[in-house]
Amino acid sequence: SDSTMKETSGEVRLSFKERIELSKLLDKLGVDVIELEGIKDARIDALQIKSIAAAVNDSAVAVPVELCAESVERTWSALSKAKHPRLQITVPTSTVGVEYLLHKKPEAMLEAVRETVAAARALCPDVELVAEDATRSEPAFLSEVLAAAIEAGATTVTLCDTAGTLLPDELAAFLKAQSEALPALSEVTLGIATANTIAMADACAIAALSHGAAQVRVAAHPVTNASLANVAHVIAAKGEALGIASGIRYTQISRIVGQIDWLFTGKGKTATAALSEQEGADVFLTAHDDAAAVGAAVEKLGYDLSAEDAAKVYDAFRQIAERKERVSLKELDAIVASAAMQVPPTYKLDTYVITSGNTISATAHIKLTKDGETHEGVFIGDGSIDAAFQAIERITGCHYELDDFQLQAVTEGREAMGQTVVKLRSGGKVYSGRGISTDIVGAGIEAYLSALNKIVYEEEVV
Repeated sequence: SDSTMKETSGEVRLSFKERIELSKLLDKLGVDVIELEGIKDARIDALQIKSIAAAVNDSAVAVPVELCAESVERTWSALSKAKHPRLQITVPTSTVGVEYLLHKKPEAMLEAVRETVAAARALCPDVELVAEDATRSEPAFLSEVLAAAIEAGATTVTLCDTAGTLLPDELAAFLKAQSEALPALSEVTLGIATANTIAMADACAIAALSHGAAQVRVAAHPVTNASLANVAHVIAAKGEALGIASGIRYTQISRIVGQIDWLFTGKGKTATAALSEQEGADVFLTAHDDAAAVGAAVEKLGYDLSAEDAAKVYDAFRQIAERKERVSLKELDAIVASAAMQVPPTYKLDTYVITSGNTISATAHIKLTKDGETHEGVFIGDGSIDAAFQAIERITGCHYELDDFQLQAVTEGREAMGQTVVKLRSGGKVYSGRGISTDIVGAGIEAYLSALNKIVYEEEVV
């Protein structure tokens, strides 16, 4: 069970597109379960869960729910299209956790566990009960919680050493004691999660697998959990002797974990773009594709268009497809940017000045007009494009996630025209803009303002 996205959510900021890329890499690696964050923002998080669920083919996709039936229904509506969905009910089982985090008496918590697990099982065939701080819980009460969850339909039970202070032998003894106290544990998949507080998470994970656990929580880019790469390497080398096996594709570990590390270190921006471009290189449309096929490709690019805009995009696509044999996804991106949701510009470019060089940082000084008034923004950024976009953010006072930036030549020669497509994400939706200029930065600014004006217009209409 890989918890990379859930575990790093507070440490590293991945874009919507990078999270989908991460889920594809984990799925390709062969992890049994990919754990996601729960729903906090109903619109944005639900869209992210739906997108990842659609992108993952072999791994189960697990999403946590709160201890109530309403949360189960809300989460299931986002997860239901996954090929292998899993609902997770995470509860603290130590005395401190029950009283101070849940603010419930033990009897009330047991009833809430029964009701929530039953509600989840009524919708989803795969339900996991995660017992936080299990190793510091009263053994009798922990057994009651696990028994209640199993009786209500939980198919997996995960015990957590949240403090991460147990040694491998101590964890093995804990698992043995729980199995003896609750024979029903043998009827479900037993999981374990260990924190790396004293640098023993990997060893504890192997000890757990050797003493009855069938699932361990790991992370491809570890922060506090056991390392996916380390645990997989141990299983590959000693699994036969220990009587344990894994479906991880061992020959791909180094390459895929390396790609995942790049996503988190910042180098991954280039890696992600290269991977996405490689995956989409052979994907194209032709004049024989109908509106439904074009619409499906537009959705794959991340857009949620109205029926009117979808019709405009299809008409524009047909005009281009009649003149050339193939239309790539990148070209379709540009079609969407130029044909869909054209709005009156709220912000117009007045002037821009960019200074950069190999001995100075790039600085952008931009003037925009809005309602006849001029507004200025200055920013020192990591390159001319970054400085320009940040300067615009200074003027508007709004930050939107840059989902994608594309640049391609549309003419040849020294005075070649450059076309840029900028995709911004706001409220879970993607808005794109297109710019054309002999100046790359100018084209980028045009495209950014085009996408920005669409967001502003829609926000004002709503």
